[in-house]
Amino acid sequence: MTCRCYLRRESTGKYAACSPAPLAERGSAPGAVRLHTGSEPVPTFAGEALTDPTPRPSPNENHLLINAYSTHPDSPLLPVSRRITESGCNLVDARLSTVGRDVSVTALAMGSWDAIAKLEAMLTRLEREDSIKLIWYRTGEKEAQSDLLPYIVEVVAADKPGITFQLADFFDRQGISIESLHCTRYRAMQTGADMFSAQITIGVPASMHIAALRDDFLEFCDHLNLDAILDPMKF
Repeated sequence: MTCRCYLRRESTGKYAACSPAPLAERGSAPGAVRLHTGSEPVPTFAGEALTDPTPRPSPNENHLLINAYSTHPDSPLLPVSRRITESGCNLVDARLSTVGRDVSVTALAMGSWDAIAKLEAMLTRLEREDSIKLIWYRTGEKEAQSDLLPYIVEVVAADKPGITFQLADFFDRQGISIESLHCTRYRAMQTGADMFSAQITIGVPASMHIAALRDDFLEFCDHLNLDAILDPMKF
């Protein structure tokens, strides 16, 4: 490939063709700059990559976890979800529950960095101006756990102290994660007896023998006089 350039002569104002020295000659001259054609490989230094292989996070995938509390019948769901929308963020997950006389909302917001920063400023004003207790912090998206099988556990028994702890301790000793839990104490309408009820979603490792796990769990429940089932989730 021949590279040709033109130089303008100041005396005549005309342009003259200039044929540069071959690439090999110019590359060997001290301080010369070597040009590369499309047919030549581009040199790289040892251990240096042309591009950064590290994946960069999407600018719109910043997460903020928000916990809000208020006294029943007031609910923090409306003011919190309004601030999430007005800041330009998206509400990707939320939980609402009434525990005692208080209503709690757990919300996960996602958006760009500036939208999350705007939401944090709005939550600061909300906490200062309204009777809502707020806790929030930056977090990330949950990693997929394809090796865990979702199972549902339902327990009903006469209420007594320590049932929730004993259930959590059993699954912890088995190496099983509790994904969600809802338990409550109530009075049976028919007899007036104090009752305990729990619904638990667990992640069972795919390598675990399900029949053996079910046998161990039912034996554990029989020992505590708990009526329980352990079934796979169907949705």
